[in-house]
Amino acid sequence: MEQNLSQYKIFYEVAKAGNISKAAKELYISQPAISKAISKLEDSLGLSLFTRSSRGVQLTSEGEILFEHAKEAFDTLSRGEQELKRIQEFDIGHLRIGVSNTLCKYVLLPYLKTFIDQYPHMKVTIESQSTAQTLSRLEQQKLDLGLVAEPSLRKDLAFIPVMDIQDTFVTTPAYLNNLYVREGKDTNIFETGNIMLLDQSNMTRHHVDDYMSENHIVPRQVLEVTTMDLLIEFVKIGLGVACVIKELVQKELDNGTLVELPLEIPIHRRTIGFAYHPANQAMSLKTFLEFLY
Repeated sequence: MEQNLSQYKIFYEVAKAGNISKAAKELYISQPAISKAISKLEDSLGLSLFTRSSRGVQLTSEGEILFEHAKEAFDTLSRGEQELKRIQEFDIGHLRIGVSNTLCKYVLLPYLKTFIDQYPHMKVTIESQSTAQTLSRLEQQKLDLGLVAEPSLRKDLAFIPVMDIQDTFVTTPAYLNNLYVREGKDTNIFETGNIMLLDQSNMTRHHVDDYMSENHIVPRQVLEVTTMDLLIEFVKIGLGVACVIKELVQKELDNGTLVELPLEIPIHRRTIGFAYHPANQAMSLKTFLEFLY
């Protein structure tokens, strides 16, 4: 756009008022200044926008076309200003959060409920996706916040720890007893049992695979599942031995529905928390971080 926006604003107000004098009062500038701006805009466009008479001004056919576009543009700007005003007055903002299904259900929801109670006008968008996707979108600043296991290789992201979690192998007492009857008490469960794991696209699976590699554990029969919730449901009905987050099945471990396999070396604990890009200056993110503290 070659012309100055102020020229279009003057044109727009004159067209609305149909009179240079009225537009001058509306814009708090002199009539000669308005006439000069209109003439300059017409010269630069190479056509007439108004016909002039003693009663005022009237749009030409070309002026009518330009007025419709100018009206749309200034209406859009006005809506933008109103939205910003609403954000200021009512703490309205847009917070974009990336999280896996599991962490959303078991960790994020309690935080989110309290946060929304305090900031009921805040718009919140949840992207349910893998941790790898969340970390990538955080680095690109396409998300404000991610609830993830602490990233070891993402030095450019800030991280606020929330809780530690323990991955462990569990099964039902019935499945374990049947396995012992069939294979003997000294059986290597990882070699003779049905070992259920998250699929290899999952960051938790990478963590568990690293553990098994370090400890020379090679399961012979693996059943892969896409979500932790399904993994927990499968192990509850006795389909095998599942590697799950211990905190998510603590109730079942306490009441004996599930039992934990003893491991000579426990799986390394992980830290769950909120990650964000330090360069992100969104007010919605600042509000959530203040809420956390």
